[in-house]
Amino acid sequence: MVLQVHHMELSQSERIVFLCEELSIPYTLIRHKRAPLFAPESLRLPGNPLGKSPFLEDPDEGVALAESGAICEYILGKAGDTTLSKKYGDKGFADYLYWFHYANAGLQPAVVGSMLLSLSALPEGDEGDGAGADFTAADIMSVYTVTTQRYFGPHLKLAAYPNILRWLKDVSERPGYRRAMEKGDPEMELLVGAEAPATTLIQEGGVGSGIWKKKN
Repeated sequence: MVLQVHHMELSQSERIVFLCEELSIPYTLIRHKRAPLFAPESLRLPGNPLGKSPFLEDPDEGVALAESGAICEYILGKAGDTTLSKKYGDKGFADYLYWFHYANAGLQPAVVGSMLLSLSALPEGDEGDGAGADFTAADIMSVYTVTTQRYFGPHLKLAAYPNILRWLKDVSERPGYRRAMEKGDPEMELLVGAEAPATTLIQEGGVGSGIWKKKN
């Protein structure tokens, strides 16, 4: 049986869908709608009593796993050798670890501003490169924090961070990202530009407001 990926709309579980698409591995995507701000009851499954998202089931191994960082590491480990991960001895290994785990605090709105400050403190030309010039799972983990997370706050514009915008452009144009977002959040307007939403989903009381939806 293939991996079963439980994804809640507008959430960090987009990381798992993105990773699976980049790896071109078979998986079953099970989508869950927010209710209207928090996780729905449909996510309270065996092995996931708290209803967390993302949630992964690997029937072949009897594995049930939550937490996006843990799930990413599990999938990378199962996939074997891949350019999306780095190991000890590889160039940029320490930077890869740093950004991979930094990004995993992305549920906290304050982390968005903190991450931008950290990126802007990098040497000129390095901002927004995550683990370096090579695209890796650190980029997959990081991109949610400065895109979809902004629907929940804080209200930050990215015009002052041209290299971050360049990085977002590079990531958002990847076929794997486009496929992942179309499968996981087909209604969502992607926040890959400089402008911030006029208001947040927290202020609006959840996804019923429609501020996150594509404009026809």
